[in-house]
Amino acid sequence: MEQQSKHKLQDLIGAIKDKASQTKVILLSNRTTLSLHLSLLRATTHHPTTPPPAKHIDTILSFGHFSRATASATVDALMCRLHSTRSPVVALKCLLTFHFIIRRGTFILQDQLSIVPSSGGHNYLNLSDFRDNRSPTSWELSSWVRWYARYLEQLLSTSRVLGFFLCSSSSILDKDRGEDAVSSLLNNDLVKEVGSLVSLIEETRRIPESLHVNYNNLIFEIIGLVGDDYKSAVDEVSLRVNEFRERLSHLSYGDSVEFVCCMKRLEDCEERLTVLFPMMRRALLDRFWGLVREMKGIIGSCAERVKLKEWGRDRGSESARFDDQVFRSDKSIRFGSGRMNLLAQPWMVGGTCGIES
Repeated sequence: MEQQSKHKLQDLIGAIKDKASQTKVILLSNRTTLSLHLSLLRATTHHPTTPPPAKHIDTILSFGHFSRATASATVDALMCRLHSTRSPVVALKCLLTFHFIIRRGTFILQDQLSIVPSSGGHNYLNLSDFRDNRSPTSWELSSWVRWYARYLEQLLSTSRVLGFFLCSSSSILDKDRGEDAVSSLLNNDLVKEVGSLVSLIEETRRIPESLHVNYNNLIFEIIGLVGDDYKSAVDEVSLRVNEFRERLSHLSYGDSVEFVCCMKRLEDCEERLTVLFPMMRRALLDRFWGLVREMKGIIGSCAERVKLKEWGRDRGSESARFDDQVFRSDKSIRFGSGRMNLLAQPWMVGGTCGIES
């Protein structure tokens, strides 16, 4: 009973904060930015159970249809909202808005998101220390904030490696050209892309265990978007694995080993992901995991053959170099018998070496 009263009090305080923030924006914003800031505040309220309303998300995304400066201001405002809040609910809604930009935003809006901060890289969103210990629920949701930020960081990183935003509407429409691009990749670039996609799938597997009942709508919205990304990642990995199948006779030992390691990392994700996304098409996933296991075995065997072949070639090169040194030596090797007036063979070099007639 006491815990329930505490939740109600926190909700009331959150509602008051939302109203105060919106009033402040109305008083201080100019006409150009008023719509943006109001939509942003209304999309990222403290109300715990509801995800950002679609109409406010659509308004935020519409600012990507104007100038690059407007798109930059949109991303800056969202980033400021994210880093100025102590509420895990507000932070999760900000991260959800970022995710919607990746999926449905215009190119200039996505571009601004991908370069802020300009350094990019690890801890892009700077939320690894986010913690709210005011209640067990807020503590639990803080773990979701930290994980979701890491996930979006990896999604941005993977998208940079691929050259397009995974699961964005533009990349889905351009699928045929994507297949042509994959077939033109060098082997090491193909391995790099597979490795980055596997890293995203590994981060997907790390979704927090807890699903707090009071926040199911918000959490389920996040899981829904991540599930769509997971399906896209499966499609992209499958495309590249099949491309590897076509190149079996042209793979180096190093590329083969890296690829097998990627397949092993994927296999380690299977059980957890099957539990997380039980509604995903069973036939699709069965084909995918079967392909992963099959190619891991095929390329693993191929790698051993390539290793033996390269080892034999290296040994042959060493022998050839040794023969060359013997046959092309400035000091000819002559034997005491005139009947054996010829150069020594490698197996004959021994006690006769250096004896002159």
